[in-house]
Amino acid sequence: MKFAGVSRTAGVGSALVALTVLSACSSPASRFYTLGGGDAALKTSTPASFYLEVSAVDMPPQVARNQMVVQDGSAQVKVLEDERWASLPADEVRRALSADLTQRLGSIDVYGTPHPEGVPVYRVKVNVQQFVSSPGRRALIDAVWSVRGVNNQAVLTCRTLAEQPVDAGFDALVAGHKRAVNQIAADISAGVHTVSLVPMPVSASSAMPKPSAGKTLKSVPLTPAVLPCPMASVAASAAPTQ
Repeated sequence: MKFAGVSRTAGVGSALVALTVLSACSSPASRFYTLGGGDAALKTSTPASFYLEVSAVDMPPQVARNQMVVQDGSAQVKVLEDERWASLPADEVRRALSADLTQRLGSIDVYGTPHPEGVPVYRVKVNVQQFVSSPGRRALIDAVWSVRGVNNQAVLTCRTLAEQPVDAGFDALVAGHKRAVNQIAADISAGVHTVSLVPMPVSASSAMPKPSAGKTLKSVPLTPAVLPCPMASVAASAAPTQ
């Protein structure tokens, strides 16, 4: 009986020691960051005069994860388990761009949503070439983006290299990425305005004289208008005229 009591006491003590060791070795709670929030949402009770379709954002595979991937200026990168994005960086950038663009242009994003016919639609596509996070140094987003007018078939393809200096700390780093997204949104907003100024195309066949009896005219496919990239400062806050 005496030995049994000692054995039970030793067992309880071992379990407590094991729990203490596990608690000491466990990592702190992860911190989650987002590029959204903080801005007033667009409020309107009237139908939009045009729509945006901000499609899914392409992101480099090395940063396409919830964990933050940081670098100190060298070729080495670190994957941080305790500093994480609230969702994948591609989703964070898309939502932040959508919120910024709808606020700037007074429109709504109908990507993946049915919408009325006959209203101008501008499709936005963003391909992020670089997404660099360097705490205490910089936040950089290098993006190729395009705007296509569904109604007028005009297309615009441009590039924005948005680099923001940041202070130490991950809050400052995320704030820098938010400013970079805002810079890209300003350029895209100017692009939407430029595309909206292109008139509706006239079919080549409709401009030709009617064929004589027994003859037919071949329809000529319409070629989308390719536009130069605008300066964001010229038309970043202007709404489309269509």
